[in-house]
Amino acid sequence: MSLTLAAPAQHELIIKKSRFLGRVEPCADRAAALARVAALRAEHPGAAHVCWALLAGGHSAANDDGEPGGTAGRPMLDVLRHQGLDGVLATAVRYFGGVKLGAGGLVRAYTDCIAQALLTAEKVERVAQTELRCSLPYAQEGLVRRALDAAGAALLDVSHGGLVTLRFSVAATEAAALQARLNEASAGRIGWLGPAD
Repeated sequence: MSLTLAAPAQHELIIKKSRFLGRVEPCADRAAALARVAALRAEHPGAAHVCWALLAGGHSAANDDGEPGGTAGRPMLDVLRHQGLDGVLATAVRYFGGVKLGAGGLVRAYTDCIAQALLTAEKVERVAQTELRCSLPYAQEGLVRRALDAAGAALLDVSHGGLVTLRFSVAATEAAALQARLNEASAGRIGWLGPAD
């Protein structure tokens, strides 16, 4: 069982006049992580470094952003791994205080600011999701929406044309049972679509 975070959490650390703003947050993939890091750079134009680490979908990435190699991104990644997390981005914005910390000091600072942020973060079980698409007559839309709510599915997109098309995600373990319930409740009037249909 892997865990993710219910919501972002942060912690500020000051070491020898350097300010470290550590943050952990749910993150789906590398593209989302890079967008978040770019946003942090824009929010903190005076920061010396915006280092980050990502564990998502079995993939990992770490970036030292100009700090000596292996002193920022990798230690933050190790903290995420040690906590058994997935789908999580750790970022640390550093404002340089004029005093060099050395490699060991940097590793401790980046590790601590992320570990402290994780102490206040709510961890939740990561549930694999499946995305489904279907088309149906307008008369069936209310029935399907109620069934999606009852199954805890997240409605991602709705379009109204000749038929109603719904795109939603649901726990992978619930997908087949939900499809069967909907097929039965609609008397077979729901058409299941592939991703490119």
